[in-house]
Amino acid sequence: MARAFPERRLFLRSDTETRFVRLSPSTQAIALSGSALVVGWTILASAVVLMDSVASDDLRDNAAREQAVYENRLNAMSTERDQAFAEARAAQERFTAALDQISDMQSELLDSETRREELEQGMEIAHAKLRDAIVGRDAALAQKAQLASQVEGEHDPILDGALLAEYQTTIDLLAGALDSTASQRDDMAGEAEEAEQFAEEMILEAQLKEDRNDRIFAQLEDALTISVEPLDKMFRSAGLDTGTLLNSVRRGYSGQGGPLSPISFSTKGEAPDEASLRANGILERLDEMNLYRLAATKAPFALPIMSNFRFTSGFGPRWGRMHQGTDFAGAHGTPIHTTADGTVSFAGRQSGYGNLVKIKHDFGIETRYAHMSAIHVKVGQRVSRGDRIGDMGNTGRSTGTHLHYEVRVGGKPVNPMTYIKAARNVF
Repeated sequence: MARAFPERRLFLRSDTETRFVRLSPSTQAIALSGSALVVGWTILASAVVLMDSVASDDLRDNAAREQAVYENRLNAMSTERDQAFAEARAAQERFTAALDQISDMQSELLDSETRREELEQGMEIAHAKLRDAIVGRDAALAQKAQLASQVEGEHDPILDGALLAEYQTTIDLLAGALDSTASQRDDMAGEAEEAEQFAEEMILEAQLKEDRNDRIFAQLEDALTISVEPLDKMFRSAGLDTGTLLNSVRRGYSGQGGPLSPISFSTKGEAPDEASLRANGILERLDEMNLYRLAATKAPFALPIMSNFRFTSGFGPRWGRMHQGTDFAGAHGTPIHTTADGTVSFAGRQSGYGNLVKIKHDFGIETRYAHMSAIHVKVGQRVSRGDRIGDMGNTGRSTGTHLHYEVRVGGKPVNPMTYIKAARNVF
Protein backbone atom coordinates (compact mmCIF):
# COMPACT_ATOMS: atom_id res chain seq x y z
CA MET A 1 0.00 0.00 0.00
CA ALA A 2 2.93 2.33 0.75
CA ARG A 3 4.30 1.78 -2.73
CA ALA A 4 0.93 2.36 -4.38
CA PHE A 5 -0.04 5.27 -2.15
CA PRO A 6 3.15 6.91 -0.77
CA GLU A 7 2.69 9.28 2.09
CA ARG A 8 1.84 12.81 1.00
CA ARG A 9 1.58 16.16 2.67
CA LEU A 10 -0.84 18.93 1.76
CA PHE A 11 0.60 22.34 2.70
CA LEU A 12 -1.72 25.18 3.65
CA ARG A 13 0.06 28.53 3.72
CA SER A 14 -1.26 31.81 5.07
CA ASP A 15 0.31 35.25 5.56
CA THR A 16 1.61 34.47 9.01
CA GLU A 17 2.11 30.75 9.09
CA THR A 18 2.34 27.53 7.08
CA ARG A 19 0.54 24.32 7.99
CA PHE A 20 0.33 20.91 6.36
CA VAL A 21 -2.03 17.96 6.38
CA ARG A 22 -0.47 14.53 6.39
CA LEU A 23 -2.14 11.99 4.02
CA SER A 24 -1.17 8.48 4.98
CA PRO A 25 -1.43 5.55 2.50
CA SER A 26 -4.52 4.15 4.23
CA THR A 27 -6.23 7.55 4.13
CA GLN A 28 -5.50 7.89 0.43
CA ALA A 29 -6.81 4.35 -0.20
CA ILE A 30 -10.04 5.03 1.71
CA ALA A 31 -10.59 8.35 -0.09
CA LEU A 32 -10.03 6.79 -3.50
CA SER A 33 -12.32 3.83 -2.69
CA GLY A 34 -15.06 6.17 -1.45
CA SER A 35 -14.78 8.30 -4.58
CA ALA A 36 -14.99 5.18 -6.76
CA LEU A 37 -18.05 3.96 -4.86
CA VAL A 38 -19.80 7.35 -5.23
CA VAL A 39 -19.07 7.50 -8.95
CA GLY A 40 -20.18 3.88 -9.47
CA TRP A 41 -23.38 4.37 -7.50
CA THR A 42 -24.15 7.54 -9.50
CA ILE A 43 -23.69 5.67 -12.79
CA LEU A 44 -25.83 2.74 -11.63
CA ALA A 45 -28.66 4.96 -10.32
CA SER A 46 -28.68 6.96 -13.54
CA ALA A 47 -28.93 3.74 -15.57
CA VAL A 48 -31.83 2.47 -13.43
CA VAL A 49 -33.70 5.77 -13.77
CA LEU A 50 -33.14 5.78 -17.51
CA MET A 51 -34.36 2.18 -17.86
CA ASP A 52 -37.48 2.94 -15.76
CA SER A 53 -38.22 5.94 -17.94
CA VAL A 54 -37.90 3.88 -21.14
CA ALA A 55 -40.03 1.10 -19.66
CA SER A 56 -42.68 3.63 -18.55
CA ASP A 57 -42.78 5.12 -22.05
CA ASP A 58 -43.20 1.66 -23.56
CA LEU A 59 -45.93 0.84 -21.03
CA ARG A 60 -47.80 4.04 -21.82
CA ASP A 61 -47.48 3.38 -25.54
CA ASN A 62 -48.78 -0.17 -25.12
CA ALA A 63 -51.64 1.05 -22.94
CA ALA A 64 -52.51 3.70 -25.52
CA ARG A 65 -52.50 1.13 -28.31
CA GLU A 66 -54.60 -1.30 -26.27
CA GLN A 67 -57.04 1.47 -25.43
CA ALA A 68 -57.33 2.45 -29.10
CA VAL A 69 -57.96 -1.18 -30.05
CA TYR A 70 -60.52 -1.51 -27.22
CA GLU A 71 -62.35 1.68 -28.32
CA ASN A 72 -62.40 0.53 -31.95
CA ARG A 73 -63.76 -2.83 -30.85
CA LEU A 74 -66.45 -1.10 -28.76
CA ASN A 75 -67.44 1.08 -31.74
CA ALA A 76 -67.60 -1.97 -34.03
CA MET A 77 -69.71 -3.92 -31.52
CA SER A 78 -72.01 -0.93 -31.08
CA THR A 79 -72.48 -0.77 -34.87
CA GLU A 80 -73.17 -4.51 -35.03
CA ARG A 81 -75.68 -4.21 -32.17
CA ASP A 82 -77.50 -1.35 -33.96
CA GLN A 83 -77.59 -3.38 -37.16
CA ALA A 84 -79.00 -6.40 -35.29
CA PHE A 85 -81.69 -4.24 -33.71
CA ALA A 86 -82.52 -2.73 -37.10
CA GLU A 87 -82.79 -6.19 -38.65
CA ALA A 88 -85.00 -7.32 -35.76
CA ARG A 89 -87.28 -4.31 -36.24
CA ALA A 90 -87.47 -4.93 -39.99
CA ALA A 91 -88.24 -8.60 -39.38
CA GLN A 92 -90.98 -7.64 -36.93
CA GLU A 93 -92.50 -5.30 -39.52
CA ARG A 94 -92.42 -8.09 -42.13
CA PHE A 95 -93.98 -10.41 -39.58
CA THR A 96 -96.81 -7.90 -38.94
CA ALA A 97 -97.42 -7.56 -42.69
CA ALA A 98 -97.53 -11.35 -43.03
CA LEU A 99 -100.09 -11.55 -40.22
CA ASP A 100 -102.26 -8.98 -42.02
CA GLN A 101 -102.07 -11.03 -45.24
CA ILE A 102 -102.98 -14.20 -43.34
CA SER A 103 -105.98 -12.44 -41.80
CA ASP A 104 -107.20 -11.29 -45.24
CA MET A 105 -106.71 -14.78 -46.65
CA GLN A 106 -108.70 -16.32 -43.81
CA SER A 107 -111.53 -13.86 -44.39
CA GLU A 108 -111.65 -14.87 -48.05
CA LEU A 109 -111.61 -18.56 -47.12
CA LEU A 110 -114.47 -18.04 -44.68
CA ASP A 111 -116.50 -16.22 -47.36
CA SER A 112 -115.90 -19.00 -49.88
CA GLU A 113 -116.85 -21.61 -47.28
CA THR A 114 -120.09 -19.75 -46.55
CA ARG A 115 -120.95 -19.55 -50.27
CA ARG A 116 -120.23 -23.26 -50.72
CA GLU A 117 -122.52 -24.14 -47.79
CA GLU A 118 -125.27 -21.94 -49.22
CA LEU A 119 -124.94 -23.63 -52.62
CA GLU A 120 -125.12 -27.08 -51.02
CA GLN A 121 -128.25 -26.10 -49.11
CA GLY A 122 -129.81 -24.70 -52.33
CA MET A 123 -129.01 -27.91 -54.21
CA GLU A 124 -130.55 -30.00 -51.42
CA ILE A 125 -133.73 -27.87 -51.56
CA ALA A 126 -133.85 -28.18 -55.36
CA HIS A 127 -133.45 -31.98 -55.16
CA ALA A 128 -136.23 -32.12 -52.54
CA LYS A 129 -138.55 -30.05 -54.78
CA LEU A 130 -137.66 -32.25 -57.74
CA ARG A 131 -138.48 -35.39 -55.77
CA ASP A 132 -141.80 -33.86 -54.66
CA ALA A 133 -142.60 -32.92 -58.25
CA ILE A 134 -141.82 -36.44 -59.50
CA VAL A 135 -144.00 -37.95 -56.78
CA GLY A 136 -146.78 -35.53 -57.67
CA ARG A 137 -146.43 -36.34 -61.34
CA ASP A 138 -146.62 -40.07 -60.67
CA ALA A 139 -149.68 -39.54 -58.48
CA ALA A 140 -151.32 -37.41 -61.20
CA LEU A 141 -150.65 -40.06 -63.86
CA ALA A 142 -152.12 -42.74 -61.63
CA GLN A 143 -155.17 -40.61 -60.97
CA LYS A 144 -155.48 -39.94 -64.68
CA ALA A 145 -155.44 -43.64 -65.46
CA GLN A 146 -158.02 -44.29 -62.76
CA LEU A 147 -160.32 -41.55 -64.05
CA ALA A 148 -159.85 -42.73 -67.60
CA SER A 149 -161.01 -46.19 -66.60
CA GLN A 150 -164.02 -44.69 -64.85
CA VAL A 151 -164.84 -42.60 -67.88
CA GLU A 152 -164.71 -45.60 -70.13
CA GLY A 153 -167.18 -47.38 -67.81
CA GLU A 154 -169.65 -44.44 -67.62
CA HIS A 155 -169.38 -43.29 -71.28
CA ASP A 156 -170.21 -39.63 -70.47
CA PRO A 157 -168.60 -37.51 -73.26
CA ILE A 158 -169.08 -34.18 -71.47
CA LEU A 159 -167.53 -35.45 -68.25
CA ASP A 160 -164.68 -37.09 -70.15
CA GLY A 161 -163.79 -33.81 -71.88
CA ALA A 162 -163.82 -31.83 -68.63
CA LEU A 163 -161.65 -34.35 -66.84
CA LEU A 164 -159.21 -34.54 -69.72
CA ALA A 165 -158.88 -30.75 -69.80
CA GLU A 166 -158.30 -30.65 -66.03
CA TYR A 167 -155.72 -33.41 -66.26
CA GLN A 168 -153.96 -31.67 -69.13
CA THR A 169 -153.76 -28.45 -67.14
CA THR A 170 -152.32 -30.29 -64.13
CA ILE A 171 -149.75 -32.07 -66.31
CA ASP A 172 -148.71 -28.79 -67.95
CA LEU A 173 -148.21 -27.18 -64.55
CA LEU A 174 -146.13 -30.14 -63.35
CA ALA A 175 -144.03 -30.09 -66.53
CA GLY A 176 -143.37 -26.37 -66.11
CA ALA A 177 -142.37 -26.90 -62.49
CA LEU A 178 -140.08 -29.75 -63.50
CA ASP A 179 -138.41 -27.64 -66.19
CA SER A 180 -137.91 -24.74 -63.75
CA THR A 181 -136.50 -27.07 -61.09
CA ALA A 182 -134.11 -28.71 -63.57
CA SER A 183 -132.90 -25.28 -64.72
CA GLN A 184 -132.28 -24.20 -61.11
CA ARG A 185 -130.49 -27.48 -60.47
CA ASP A 186 -128.17 -26.91 -63.45
CA ASP A 187 -127.46 -23.32 -62.34
CA MET A 188 -126.66 -24.44 -58.79
CA ALA A 189 -124.42 -27.23 -60.09
CA GLY A 190 -122.48 -24.66 -62.16
CA GLU A 191 -122.15 -22.33 -59.17
CA ALA A 192 -121.02 -25.23 -57.00
CA GLU A 193 -118.36 -26.14 -59.56
CA GLU A 194 -117.14 -22.52 -59.66
CA ALA A 195 -117.08 -22.40 -55.85
CA GLU A 196 -115.08 -25.62 -55.73
CA GLN A 197 -112.57 -24.25 -58.26
CA PHE A 198 -112.32 -21.01 -56.29
CA ALA A 199 -111.76 -22.97 -53.08
CA GLU A 200 -108.93 -24.96 -54.73
CA GLU A 201 -107.29 -21.70 -55.87
CA MET A 202 -107.60 -20.26 -52.37
CA ILE A 203 -106.09 -23.42 -50.85
CA LEU A 204 -103.12 -23.20 -53.26
CA GLU A 205 -102.65 -19.52 -52.43
CA ALA A 206 -102.86 -20.35 -48.73
CA GLN A 207 -100.14 -22.98 -49.13
CA LEU A 208 -97.88 -20.47 -50.90
CA LYS A 209 -98.48 -17.91 -48.17
CA GLU A 210 -97.82 -20.56 -45.55
CA ASP A 211 -94.44 -21.35 -47.16
CA ARG A 212 -93.60 -17.66 -47.26
CA ASN A 213 -94.66 -17.23 -43.64
CA ASP A 214 -92.53 -20.23 -42.68
CA ARG A 215 -89.48 -18.51 -44.18
CA ILE A 216 -90.36 -15.29 -42.33
CA PHE A 217 -90.75 -17.22 -39.06
CA ALA A 218 -87.38 -18.92 -39.61
CA GLN A 219 -85.65 -15.57 -40.22
CA LEU A 220 -87.26 -14.07 -37.11
CA GLU A 221 -86.28 -17.06 -34.99
CA ASP A 222 -82.67 -16.91 -36.24
CA ALA A 223 -82.48 -13.14 -35.59
CA LEU A 224 -83.82 -13.57 -32.06
CA THR A 225 -81.40 -16.41 -31.33
CA ILE A 226 -78.47 -14.27 -32.51
CA SER A 227 -79.69 -11.36 -30.35
CA VAL A 228 -80.59 -13.25 -27.15
CA GLU A 229 -77.67 -15.69 -26.85
CA PRO A 230 -74.95 -12.99 -26.36
CA LEU A 231 -77.11 -11.31 -23.69
CA ASP A 232 -77.62 -14.60 -21.88
CA LYS A 233 -73.88 -15.34 -22.08
CA MET A 234 -73.08 -11.85 -20.75
CA PHE A 235 -75.18 -12.33 -17.59
CA ARG A 236 -73.88 -15.85 -17.01
CA SER A 237 -70.28 -14.64 -17.41
CA ALA A 238 -70.97 -12.06 -14.71
CA GLY A 239 -72.16 -14.87 -12.38
CA LEU A 240 -75.84 -13.84 -12.47
CA ASP A 241 -78.63 -16.44 -12.61
CA THR A 242 -80.62 -15.52 -15.72
CA GLY A 243 -83.82 -17.22 -14.56
CA THR A 244 -83.97 -15.31 -11.27
CA LEU A 245 -82.87 -12.12 -13.02
CA LEU A 246 -85.59 -12.25 -15.71
CA ASN A 247 -88.27 -13.10 -13.15
CA SER A 248 -87.22 -10.08 -11.09
CA VAL A 249 -87.42 -7.77 -14.12
CA ARG A 250 -90.75 -9.32 -15.17
CA ARG A 251 -92.23 -8.57 -11.75
CA GLY A 252 -91.10 -4.96 -12.02
CA TYR A 253 -92.59 -4.65 -15.52
CA SER A 254 -95.71 -6.79 -15.16
CA GLY A 255 -98.06 -4.90 -17.52
CA GLN A 256 -99.34 -6.91 -20.48
CA GLY A 257 -100.93 -6.13 -23.84
CA GLY A 258 -99.94 -4.31 -26.99
CA PRO A 259 -97.95 -5.97 -29.78
CA LEU A 260 -96.69 -8.80 -27.54
CA SER A 261 -100.17 -10.20 -26.77
CA PRO A 262 -100.58 -13.92 -27.61
CA ILE A 263 -101.83 -14.57 -31.12
CA SER A 264 -104.75 -16.88 -31.97
CA PHE A 265 -106.02 -17.28 -35.56
CA SER A 266 -108.96 -19.52 -34.62
CA THR A 267 -112.46 -17.98 -34.47
CA LYS A 268 -114.17 -21.18 -33.29
CA GLY A 269 -112.53 -21.62 -29.90
CA GLU A 270 -110.20 -24.34 -31.20
CA ALA A 271 -106.61 -24.96 -30.09
CA PRO A 272 -103.98 -22.71 -31.79
CA ASP A 273 -102.45 -24.11 -34.96
CA GLU A 274 -98.72 -24.49 -35.66
CA ALA A 275 -98.40 -20.97 -37.10
CA SER A 276 -100.04 -19.49 -34.01
CA LEU A 277 -97.71 -21.44 -31.73
CA ARG A 278 -94.62 -20.29 -33.68
CA ALA A 279 -95.85 -16.69 -33.65
CA ASN A 280 -96.46 -16.84 -29.91
CA GLY A 281 -93.00 -18.37 -29.46
CA ILE A 282 -91.43 -15.46 -31.37
CA LEU A 283 -93.37 -12.98 -29.26
CA GLU A 284 -92.16 -14.72 -26.11
CA ARG A 285 -88.55 -14.51 -27.35
CA LEU A 286 -89.07 -10.81 -28.16
CA ASP A 287 -90.40 -10.33 -24.64
CA GLU A 288 -87.37 -12.21 -23.25
CA MET A 289 -84.98 -10.04 -25.29
CA ASN A 290 -86.75 -6.93 -23.99
CA LEU A 291 -86.37 -8.23 -20.42
CA TYR A 292 -82.64 -8.81 -21.05
CA ARG A 293 -82.37 -5.26 -22.40
CA LEU A 294 -84.03 -3.85 -19.28
CA ALA A 295 -81.85 -6.02 -17.02
CA ALA A 296 -78.70 -4.88 -18.83
CA THR A 297 -79.41 -1.28 -17.80
CA LYS A 298 -79.79 -2.33 -14.15
CA ALA A 299 -76.47 -4.23 -13.81
CA PRO A 300 -73.06 -2.45 -13.95
CA PHE A 301 -71.86 -3.64 -17.36
CA ALA A 302 -70.65 -0.21 -18.54
CA LEU A 303 -67.38 1.61 -17.92
CA PRO A 304 -67.49 4.49 -15.41
CA ILE A 305 -65.06 6.53 -17.51
CA MET A 306 -65.89 7.49 -21.10
CA SER A 307 -62.83 9.69 -21.67
CA ASN A 308 -59.18 8.67 -21.98
CA PHE A 309 -57.86 6.73 -18.99
CA ARG A 310 -55.54 3.91 -18.01
CA PHE A 311 -55.87 1.08 -15.49
CA THR A 312 -53.48 1.58 -12.58
CA SER A 313 -54.55 -1.09 -10.12
CA GLY A 314 -56.83 -4.11 -10.33
CA PHE A 315 -58.97 -6.05 -7.90
CA GLY A 316 -57.07 -8.24 -5.40
CA PRO A 317 -54.22 -8.17 -2.86
CA ARG A 318 -52.00 -5.09 -3.01
CA TRP A 319 -49.12 -4.25 -0.68
CA GLY A 320 -50.29 -6.82 1.85
CA ARG A 321 -53.88 -5.57 1.89
CA MET A 322 -56.99 -6.39 -0.14
CA HIS A 323 -57.79 -3.87 -2.89
CA GLN A 324 -61.56 -4.16 -3.27
CA GLY A 325 -62.00 -2.34 -6.58
CA THR A 326 -60.37 -1.19 -9.81
CA ASP A 327 -58.50 2.11 -10.27
CA PHE A 328 -58.85 4.29 -13.39
CA ALA A 329 -56.31 7.11 -13.75
CA GLY A 330 -57.05 10.18 -15.84
CA ALA A 331 -56.92 13.95 -15.93
CA HIS A 332 -58.21 15.95 -12.99
CA GLY A 333 -61.92 16.70 -13.46
CA THR A 334 -62.57 13.83 -15.89
CA PRO A 335 -66.34 13.11 -15.87
CA ILE A 336 -67.45 10.01 -13.96
CA HIS A 337 -70.62 8.21 -15.10
CA THR A 338 -72.83 5.65 -13.37
CA THR A 339 -72.57 2.16 -14.83
CA ALA A 340 -76.23 1.12 -14.32
CA ASP A 341 -79.66 2.47 -13.36
CA GLY A 342 -80.12 2.89 -9.64
CA THR A 343 -80.69 5.16 -6.62
CA VAL A 344 -78.00 7.21 -4.84
CA SER A 345 -77.68 5.89 -1.27
CA PHE A 346 -74.65 7.99 -0.19
CA ALA A 347 -73.05 11.15 -1.51
CA GLY A 348 -70.40 12.80 0.65
CA ARG A 349 -67.02 12.38 2.28
CA GLN A 350 -65.94 9.13 3.93
CA SER A 351 -62.63 8.24 5.55
CA GLY A 352 -60.18 6.67 3.10
CA TYR A 353 -62.54 7.06 0.16
CA GLY A 354 -62.57 10.85 0.14
CA ASN A 355 -65.54 12.18 -1.81
CA LEU A 356 -67.66 9.06 -2.32
CA VAL A 357 -70.91 8.19 -4.14
CA LYS A 358 -72.74 4.91 -3.49
CA ILE A 359 -75.53 3.74 -5.83
CA LYS A 360 -77.98 0.93 -5.10
CA HIS A 361 -78.99 -1.18 -8.12
CA ASP A 362 -81.36 -4.07 -8.61
CA PHE A 363 -80.39 -7.71 -7.89
CA GLY A 364 -78.62 -6.70 -4.65
CA ILE A 365 -75.80 -4.85 -6.48
CA GLU A 366 -74.09 -1.67 -5.24
CA THR A 367 -71.42 0.43 -6.98
CA ARG A 368 -69.00 2.88 -5.33
CA TYR A 369 -67.10 5.80 -6.88
CA ALA A 370 -64.33 7.26 -4.68
CA HIS A 371 -61.66 10.03 -4.55
CA MET A 372 -63.82 12.43 -6.61
CA SER A 373 -63.05 16.13 -6.78
CA ALA A 374 -66.74 17.07 -7.13
CA ILE A 375 -70.09 15.32 -6.59
CA HIS A 376 -73.07 16.13 -8.86
CA VAL A 377 -75.80 13.96 -7.27
CA LYS A 378 -77.58 13.76 -3.93
CA VAL A 379 -78.97 10.98 -1.73
CA GLY A 380 -82.27 9.53 -2.98
CA GLN A 381 -81.76 10.71 -6.56
CA ARG A 382 -82.63 8.24 -9.36
CA VAL A 383 -79.87 7.90 -11.96
CA SER A 384 -79.65 6.08 -15.29
CA ARG A 385 -76.69 4.35 -16.86
CA GLY A 386 -74.36 6.95 -18.36
CA ASP A 387 -75.46 9.87 -16.13
CA ARG A 388 -72.63 12.07 -14.90
CA ILE A 389 -72.38 11.78 -11.11
CA GLY A 390 -69.06 13.53 -10.38
CA ASP A 391 -65.52 14.44 -11.45
CA MET A 392 -62.25 12.56 -11.01
CA GLY A 393 -60.04 13.83 -8.21
CA ASN A 394 -57.45 13.00 -5.54
CA THR A 395 -59.39 13.19 -2.25
CA GLY A 396 -59.04 10.72 0.62
CA ARG A 397 -56.23 8.17 0.83
CA SER A 398 -54.86 8.56 -2.70
CA THR A 399 -51.44 8.95 -4.30
CA GLY A 400 -52.69 10.70 -7.44
CA THR A 401 -55.73 11.68 -9.49
CA HIS A 402 -57.80 8.58 -10.21
CA LEU A 403 -61.19 6.88 -9.70
CA HIS A 404 -61.51 3.97 -7.28
CA TYR A 405 -64.49 1.94 -8.60
CA GLU A 406 -66.12 -0.89 -6.61
CA VAL A 407 -68.92 -3.38 -7.31
CA ARG A 408 -70.54 -5.17 -4.35
CA VAL A 409 -73.09 -8.00 -4.57
CA GLY A 410 -74.98 -8.72 -1.36
CA GLY A 411 -72.53 -6.46 0.47
CA LYS A 412 -69.45 -8.43 -0.68
CA PRO A 413 -66.94 -6.85 -3.08
CA VAL A 414 -66.45 -8.54 -6.46
CA ASN A 415 -64.12 -7.82 -9.34
CA PRO A 416 -65.65 -4.99 -11.44
CA MET A 417 -63.80 -6.27 -14.52
CA THR A 418 -65.99 -9.40 -14.43
CA TYR A 419 -68.95 -7.27 -15.49
CA ILE A 420 -67.00 -5.04 -17.87
CA LYS A 421 -65.43 -8.03 -19.68
CA ALA A 422 -68.77 -9.89 -19.78
CA ALA A 423 -70.29 -7.03 -21.78
CA ARG A 424 -67.30 -6.68 -24.13
CA ASN A 425 -68.94 -8.70 -26.96
CA VAL A 426 -72.40 -7.13 -26.50
CA PHE A 427 -72.04 -3.36 -26.04
